[in-house]
Amino acid sequence: MTLAEKILAAHCGKDKVSQGEFISVKTDLVLSNDITAPIAIKEFNRLSVPTVFDPAKVVMVPDHFCPNKDIQSAEQARMIREFARKHGIIFFEVGQMGIEHVILPEKGMVLPGDVVVGADSHTCTYGAMGAFATGMGSTDIAIAMATGEIWMKVPATIKFVFNGKLRKWVGGKDLVLYTIGKIGVDGALYSAMEFHGAAIDALSMDGRFTMANMAIEAGAKAGLFHVDKKTRDYLKGRTTRKYTEYKSDADADYTQVIEFDAASIEPQVAFPHLPSNTRPVSQAGKIAIDQVVIGSCTNGRMEDLQIAAGILKGRKVDSRLRCIILPGSQQIYLDAMKEGLIETFIKAGAAVSTPTCGPCLGGHMGVLAAGEKCVSTTNRNFVGRMGHVKSEIYLANPAVAAASAVLGRIASPEEIA
Repeated sequence: MTLAEKILAAHCGKDKVSQGEFISVKTDLVLSNDITAPIAIKEFNRLSVPTVFDPAKVVMVPDHFCPNKDIQSAEQARMIREFARKHGIIFFEVGQMGIEHVILPEKGMVLPGDVVVGADSHTCTYGAMGAFATGMGSTDIAIAMATGEIWMKVPATIKFVFNGKLRKWVGGKDLVLYTIGKIGVDGALYSAMEFHGAAIDALSMDGRFTMANMAIEAGAKAGLFHVDKKTRDYLKGRTTRKYTEYKSDADADYTQVIEFDAASIEPQVAFPHLPSNTRPVSQAGKIAIDQVVIGSCTNGRMEDLQIAAGILKGRKVDSRLRCIILPGSQQIYLDAMKEGLIETFIKAGAAVSTPTCGPCLGGHMGVLAAGEKCVSTTNRNFVGRMGHVKSEIYLANPAVAAASAVLGRIASPEEIA
């Protein structure tokens, strides 16, 4: 069996499951946020159940429009806050919270071998830890909150092998953008993406989170990494809960095996209006920009901020643009303060935000006007994603984003660092 099949088999009481089989799966964690939870709550309240299946396994995080940007977002946040208090579930309030897909691993709430379902498409982020994690609709999440189970079809698995050593300035964001550029936004439709190879072994946990996060941008059901020493080291001190490590079999049935030479991959830029519209930064051209965003559930982790700060230190953000930095969690914000990264950002002329999804979905704190162009470390660049339908989003890694902030145009970090 593949890694996905082994985890799912263990959670549905079977010795073996196969691609295309419909199964009922027990969940280890059920997640929703301030946009998706209200719908799930309304559906949950229609069920004849007194409370959730296990309060310790249901989590709500107000991260999209919080701190509240308007009356409607305030009402939605209040709705999930009251539901959380009523049922005793886990709730992260403003001041304690961060972006959901950053804080759950950070707090040891997702472990290898878990099945996690969330009312957010980027729930697949947790596959970086050897968990099967996937996004679902709010109605499915209502059922999961009530029963602790969810039905699904066992996905096919595509194996991606990245051979060789990464170039300087190339990280997980570039590997996943390059992959999506090659296979397209539906190239892994309802499949699990399994990542392998020397370049993957060398990748940090932060880089793996980035790759797993964007598996959905290739249409995948999940993006998975095997557990190794880096995974175990990351988990030290975060949890006392026991977990199971699974590994795909040597004779696992993959629908495809796709190999890449990682050493040949440059930093990538995804041009409007699809994550698959990628090209190397050296071929991006000198496109003037109006805004840079560094953060999100894709690239708002400590390593991302360290890379950006390394480029911005002693330099200034171009006066013709705004640069917005969003740490992924309160802990990352605090760690960045202790390291002096926040001071570096502010001295460079960047704005530093409280942890929030904010501009990623055109929510707040960085919405684009008509005709504006933004280089962003977020995960989607669809039409109107960050604001006006006539704005443009260019996806890139934190190094490219920081270099672009300094030079006022899409730029390679090689140009200044």
